[in-house]
Amino acid sequence: MREQRKLSRLLASFVLVIMLTLSISGCFSASGNEENAEVAGNTVNLIYYTIGDPDKDLKMVNDRINEILAKKIGVTITYIKVGWQEYEERLNTLVSAGTPFDIAFAPEYASYAQRGAWLRLNDYLSKVGKDMYDAIDPIFWQGVRMEDGGIYGVPTNKELAVRDQWMYPDALVKKYHIDISKYTTLASLEPLLRMIKEKEPAYLPMELDKESQNFFALDGYEYVSDKTLPLMRNVLDPDSPVVNIFETDEARKVLDLLRRYYVKGYINEDAAMRETEGLKRGALVFWKAAGGGPLAENSWSKDRGYKLVAYPVTPALITTESIRGGIMAISAETKHPVEAVKFLNLLNTDPEVRNLLNFGIEGVHYNLDRNGQVVPIPPKDKNGNPIPDAQPSYGGVQYTQGNWFILKTMGGEYPDPLDKWNQFRASNKEAVVSSTLGFTPDLSRMPIQMQNIQMVWEKYFPSLMTGSVDVDSVLPNFNQELRQAGIDEVRAEVQKQLDAWRAAHS
Repeated sequence: MREQRKLSRLLASFVLVIMLTLSISGCFSASGNEENAEVAGNTVNLIYYTIGDPDKDLKMVNDRINEILAKKIGVTITYIKVGWQEYEERLNTLVSAGTPFDIAFAPEYASYAQRGAWLRLNDYLSKVGKDMYDAIDPIFWQGVRMEDGGIYGVPTNKELAVRDQWMYPDALVKKYHIDISKYTTLASLEPLLRMIKEKEPAYLPMELDKESQNFFALDGYEYVSDKTLPLMRNVLDPDSPVVNIFETDEARKVLDLLRRYYVKGYINEDAAMRETEGLKRGALVFWKAAGGGPLAENSWSKDRGYKLVAYPVTPALITTESIRGGIMAISAETKHPVEAVKFLNLLNTDPEVRNLLNFGIEGVHYNLDRNGQVVPIPPKDKNGNPIPDAQPSYGGVQYTQGNWFILKTMGGEYPDPLDKWNQFRASNKEAVVSSTLGFTPDLSRMPIQMQNIQMVWEKYFPSLMTGSVDVDSVLPNFNQELRQAGIDEVRAEVQKQLDAWRAAHS
């Protein structure tokens, strides 16, 4: 009997070896498979996570990318997109559990770098990553450098100053002869919102969601870390102290205005519960805010399905937050660091790869017009007819996936100007660098306070910042619970580190 069990185990082991051998010798490109592997011909497969709703044709694009990558650098990728609402939790789980992966979009770049999650890239950037290091604006590299001098992620080469912009339907702006350049404060919007409420009842006057808009930026405030830690400093004042923004007069004015707008019915009733998402196609919304660079209204018009116009309401200031808005990082636990850097290097320097990842396959997902601009091919029904307002069968999330300046421009209904990227370069030259660009507080020794503060933030922030609750009764409770959670200790530590940073960079 014992011999039979031994024989059975041997047979099972033999079958497992055969199965593994067959799986490794095949072409490994299924975008849903999350196990790292090496494929035939010594080609290394990298697991790559990014944000965005998984596309119908994701595997098709993944396979085409792998054909090109295998020939050019001997690498393939397993391309995994995780939905907008799930991505950050999924990434935290991957890192915390030690699940193998190689590359990921890094929305909370600094905190993960301090946790030791990302590979230090300094040595690689002078060798296999030198081409992308030279291609990306030096200010981006300055902005992602941590306090230890390490660079732990590859920033997207795009606009340097991501300005808050307020967008409006072009049809209503023309109908009511609105000069949108005159409306740059929250208070200035009130007569417009009142008019739309009365004369255009089909339109929602102001659209907000639970993440809300950083209205404090209008007064020059920048978060010193993530916004779930409500500590800010005024970037317009190089000597400004770190403050709990919700204890300032500026914040009180913002909250009172939002409350008034909500009570008057200008803000959507579900704002405190609405998840952050892209522009819903066809939705009738008068005012909405978003961060963007030059010509952003073109892409927003495509998303909304009708023409929008926009005006920037914050200064063209290059901040740590704007620099770190789109970073790809390599796992510190990767078994293939050189190949991962090679992939990012190619993605940031090779137009064929970059355009494929962003737009999909020419002739399938888009065509080129006579100017060489991208015109998306709409999804079609079984009879070959375009499906109105259908979700595209593939689309990359542009700010998360590398160098913009080698992308083709968009044609179609709201075409980009042919000199779009030259306009971006000119805008970048005019932007002003914040006096604390690159400052990152290290709060790794205060994990309990940080966790407690975030819990309080989640309890109060969405409702306060959408006007959904009475400010007089709720704001004092918010600040009291923040103090109980330890925000004063954290503020003192951040101020201490900022003072030392300023002295070292004076």
